[in-house]
Amino acid sequence: MVDLCDGHEGAVVNDGDGTLAEQAQQRQFGPLGTALVIIPTYNEAENIKSIVGRVREAVPEAHVLVADDNSPDGTGKLADELAAEDDQVQVLHRKGKEGLGAAYLAGFRWGIEHGYGVLVEMDADGSHQPEELPRLLTALKGADLVLGSRWVPGGRVVNWPKSREFISRGGSLYSRLALDLPLRDITGGYRAFRKETLEGLGLDEVASQGYCFQVDLARRAVKAGYHVVEVPITFVERELGDSKMSRDILVEALWRVTTWGAAERVGKVLGRGKKA
Repeated sequence: MVDLCDGHEGAVVNDGDGTLAEQAQQRQFGPLGTALVIIPTYNEAENIKSIVGRVREAVPEAHVLVADDNSPDGTGKLADELAAEDDQVQVLHRKGKEGLGAAYLAGFRWGIEHGYGVLVEMDADGSHQPEELPRLLTALKGADLVLGSRWVPGGRVVNWPKSREFISRGGSLYSRLALDLPLRDITGGYRAFRKETLEGLGLDEVASQGYCFQVDLARRAVKAGYHVVEVPITFVERELGDSKMSRDILVEALWRVTTWGAAERVGKVLGRGKKA
């Protein structure tokens, strides 16, 4: 069940009978601490300076970590130049292209090791608007995880072909039904986590990538009982550089989501059998 709240400013996730939502209302969420915005990059030389600058302007107190997968177009070098000019920008150089999920996991571990209280996922291509980051951070004051959502009231996409929107909406709907998740946008990648939430998600067990990586973390958070909130965002299709979407990413997502859903249903059936 998803309850819209605050004039469509967010959607509160609960377990169907209000239990988790009631617990969240009773909880006292601790202070957020410093936010680290993790931006994975592979061949984003045309975008990296703009996106980092926009983040620093939108939330001056936030820090930025560029996780570069040894981009052959020199993105890593450009990120190093930004870091040399700004103490709040860091660069994590990785050996090669290992996928979005691996880049985020490396960034999460780096951020936790360096004492950041909030870790944010953000695309490098400008599709996620840094100017909307304050909305996510405000919502996180009363949540464990905030999802930037294209598919809740107030959310939207700009310059997307109908085919891409169909795939995205269909992927979220299929994941929602297969995994019994009360979320509208399960595949989106604009998110803000409390450090403690990430520490409780079993990151060492995560092997998924792309769309599937986002589904995996959302699934783990909901199943673990964390308080998850969706806030509307505007997603803008990239203007520069090439999309990293591929057929392999879609196939992986379909396969893993189907496998997870089947395993959960078998587990429930076996659980009922033991009780009987």
